[in-house]
Amino acid sequence: MPLMLEVSDEVRAEIGDEEADRLLAGENAPESYDCTSCRTPGDIAQERTSTVLFVGEETAVLAFAHATCIPSQVVSVTEEQLLGAVQSITRGEVSDGVHSAPAHDDEPAQPAVLGITCGLVLCQGSGHPALVVEPTGPITRPGSQGTRDEFLTLLIEQGFLPVNDVERPPSPLPGWSVLLAMGKLHAVLQPDAFGGQTSWWQAHQPLQVTEAWRNIASRHNEVFVYAAPSGMIGRQPREDLLREALDRASAQGLLLGASLRLAGT
Repeated sequence: MPLMLEVSDEVRAEIGDEEADRLLAGENAPESYDCTSCRTPGDIAQERTSTVLFVGEETAVLAFAHATCIPSQVVSVTEEQLLGAVQSITRGEVSDGVHSAPAHDDEPAQPAVLGITCGLVLCQGSGHPALVVEPTGPITRPGSQGTRDEFLTLLIEQGFLPVNDVERPPSPLPGWSVLLAMGKLHAVLQPDAFGGQTSWWQAHQPLQVTEAWRNIASRHNEVFVYAAPSGMIGRQPREDLLREALDRASAQGLLLGASLRLAGT
């Protein structure tokens, strides 16, 4: 059965014609894989599959994804991120972060699912790219049998700090980053115990960001990430309303923030 594998010209140029042809012939391609974007299983013989080449300073890793999630492409990342991703894959481990299920934008609310809103937040007279993280319900501590919402406590333990004034930029959080590829948001990455990075939040499907958001994020190489308990912010239709909701959360002492490094473009 022919493979439904797609190798872009960009990927072919990086890996060479010989390796690309071997992939398309099925010599070096796995029968099944976990999609590098949505993390669900894929079958090269049954569904269109993209080859995605992650390239660091010294290392390159070829991964596979559903073609409906992400096209075949080359993604530039730091060596630290790349090695961290390789460690996570080879160990087959799940992050010890605050969520136990991926954030599916159109999925019914369930425990420990994080929703993310992208927008420009006015700070010190100019717009800054921001992600606002809000769970769909209470977040309990991993392994706990209780129902107490510990979302903010868990994030404070990870290095997020209270935001007392949205007009002031949140403090940098080393080791964390926001991953963009081809103008779409893929993940928020956190440090792992092995010196690499793993996904804290992973998009079910890559989320499109506006050109203005991406351009400003690329220029400053940072993204402001704010977090609030379930029901505090809500889905706001305009950025001015989003800012008002952030101000309300801050005034009630229920807003955390951090400035994360941008990875990708």
